[in-house]
Amino acid sequence: MSTFTKLSNGEQPSITVSSTHKLNRINDNIYGGFTEHMGRCIYGGIYDPTNSNKGLIDSDGFRKDVIEAMKELNVPVVRYPGGNFCATYHWMDGVGPREKRPRRPELAWLGVETNEFGTDEFMKWCEVVGTEPYLCFNFGTALAWLEYCNSTQDTYYANLRRKHGREEPYNVKYWALGNETWGPWQVEQMTKEDYAKKAYQWAKALKLTDPTITLILCGETGHSTWDHHVLKECVKYDTHSLGGSTTASLIDMHSIHIYTACATDPIKNALAPLSAERAIEICAGLIDLARIENGVPASVPRQTICFDEWNVWDPARAPGDKGAEERYNLSDALAVAVWLNVFVRQSKYVGMANIAQSVNVISPLMTHGEGLMKQTAWWPLLLFSKYMRGWVVGTHVACGAYEGETEPAWIRAAVETPWLDVSATVGEDGMASLAVVNVSPDQDFEVDLSGIAPKHGGVERYLVTGSSWDVINTNDSQKVGIEETEWDGKGICVFPKMSLVMLRWQS
Repeated sequence: MSTFTKLSNGEQPSITVSSTHKLNRINDNIYGGFTEHMGRCIYGGIYDPTNSNKGLIDSDGFRKDVIEAMKELNVPVVRYPGGNFCATYHWMDGVGPREKRPRRPELAWLGVETNEFGTDEFMKWCEVVGTEPYLCFNFGTALAWLEYCNSTQDTYYANLRRKHGREEPYNVKYWALGNETWGPWQVEQMTKEDYAKKAYQWAKALKLTDPTITLILCGETGHSTWDHHVLKECVKYDTHSLGGSTTASLIDMHSIHIYTACATDPIKNALAPLSAERAIEICAGLIDLARIENGVPASVPRQTICFDEWNVWDPARAPGDKGAEERYNLSDALAVAVWLNVFVRQSKYVGMANIAQSVNVISPLMTHGEGLMKQTAWWPLLLFSKYMRGWVVGTHVACGAYEGETEPAWIRAAVETPWLDVSATVGEDGMASLAVVNVSPDQDFEVDLSGIAPKHGGVERYLVTGSSWDVINTNDSQKVGIEETEWDGKGICVFPKMSLVMLRWQS
């Protein structure tokens, strides 16, 4: 949580950090990933068996450099196989001997799906990476898929898994009840009324099959009538469907999606993720409203938000049906940093967040024939993933604010837009971290910092910036990365224009 006092442009900016004021624990799952059968995310991304550079792939055909990058981020959970792709996906097409798997027309992105990579390959990849799988399904064959993945019984689909070489269940914890079923681009599009009825019925069947799973309801943006309706109809107290339990719920999380971008204005672009912050707050209120109106007792844990698609994406710049390969500039990297600040500040409500996507498709990470290219957006993601864990702590920011138009336009009346966007954490090891994004394209800020008093050692300083807001990284040139220095921890600290600065110290 960060509070804000708006100052006039001539006044002295300040930031106060209360590293002993722990507000709530951050769920590591806010640093989740997402891999969809779209563009080069799977084929040529995480799975690349035909690559002529055999040093890049392992015996399973997985890209070793992508695996190492995922390990570097310590990605806790990865969503699969979509996305829009899952609306017409039949998981049975992607299991068993590869030579017998059917090629299918792919209707989400209008391609052909070979099914060379499927459930068992994804589970193996997750095990190699050291991450947890999260499966998103359509309402056609979900019960059979759950049985295949999780059952220990002597039943058809559990035995099929054993026949395919996997004796022990995968014990997949996270399952999503569809993806963006409100959208006109979806084959599985429904009205909110039809979706709520179907989702609730399937939730019953799935929890009866495996009561240990976490079920995720399909929301929209968090601030829509769809969200209000499906939460009201599905977040209920239903002990009959849960074997009489008074501490469980059919629905555990509520999914929302937002992408932001403003390619022509670096300030609007960097501040656009503040729309997600307000969406989280509104959605949290809708969850509470559903619980209140439906009489859900406190013995049932409060449902959390699963922000399982987020990122900077301009579909005009990177069309989805063309592979959505974004080329991120410095402004986009700062927008990603603001996104991550939002998740830290709102971590009381967010149980998971998944950047869309983990490789090649609107991704900070790009593969090529000789290795990886880490885009500008990779570097804030790396810093947050490594250091912004543990507990969110209180901060207060006093500075000037941007007062121009915003994208989306409704941000202007709904939230403050300070020049300095801030969050802070403290880890289990006592290391405090302060992340400050200066979104101004032309002004450095000299800031009076208080609350930074290292018990021993100095203050580590990590800087992400570049020569201009539109600078990009390429395969041959890294113009944006991380610059590591130290700060003495005393008095005034300079936050350069268009930058992310992270300070770390032993609290």
